[in-house]
Amino acid sequence: MAQKEEAAEASAPASQNGEDLENLEDPETLKELIELPPFEIVTGERLPVNFFKFQFRNVEYSSGRNKTFLCYVIEEQDKGGQVQATRGYLEDEHATAHAEEAFFNTIVPTFDPAKRYNVTWYVSSSPCATCADNIIKTLGKTKNLRLLILVGRLFMWEEPEVQAALRKLKEAGCRLRIMKPQDFEYIWQNFVEQEEGESKAFEPWEDIQENFLYYEEKLADILK
Repeated sequence: MAQKEEAAEASAPASQNGEDLENLEDPETLKELIELPPFEIVTGERLPVNFFKFQFRNVEYSSGRNKTFLCYVIEEQDKGGQVQATRGYLEDEHATAHAEEAFFNTIVPTFDPAKRYNVTWYVSSSPCATCADNIIKTLGKTKNLRLLILVGRLFMWEEPEVQAALRKLKEAGCRLRIMKPQDFEYIWQNFVEQEEGESKAFEPWEDIQENFLYYEEKLADILK
């Protein structure tokens, strides 16, 4: 269950996580019903079903999706080769601090310099130019960190500043790719809240493969 690090000034409506939204598949309907709370950084192991269905959907136009959801897997390897994996998620609103920055501020400082860390992010959208710059700086000074970023959508990909930032990420050794349908299923199975004692199968939305190919082509054009 998510834990709020900074209390919201007003609570979200009951329908935000309630059962009345669970069967709604129309993303536009979800957008109208889900009221985003004031800025906060939220951490936890599993995110609400409705947040996943709306925020991670790989639509071409992401109107109303003013949050970043970052699910992460950390593989920690000691000198003996033993690997221990942990996972969780962070979310934000595009306001004071983004989820990428929160990861570096709250999680990276706990890393042991004597160990190696392979980190995978599953992010609802790609980093903005500022976050990309922070990622590059963190990778430069954290030599025991390797980062793979999988994104559902490209954030403001037509902007030259954003395109340049994504190219710099690649040059800095950060691997970046678009999520395939199988990646969304992985998030569903490992990061989304399920009913107690019941695990529902992932149901891909109609245009999931088409939108993946659309963004994959855009990213390849940007990085070439």
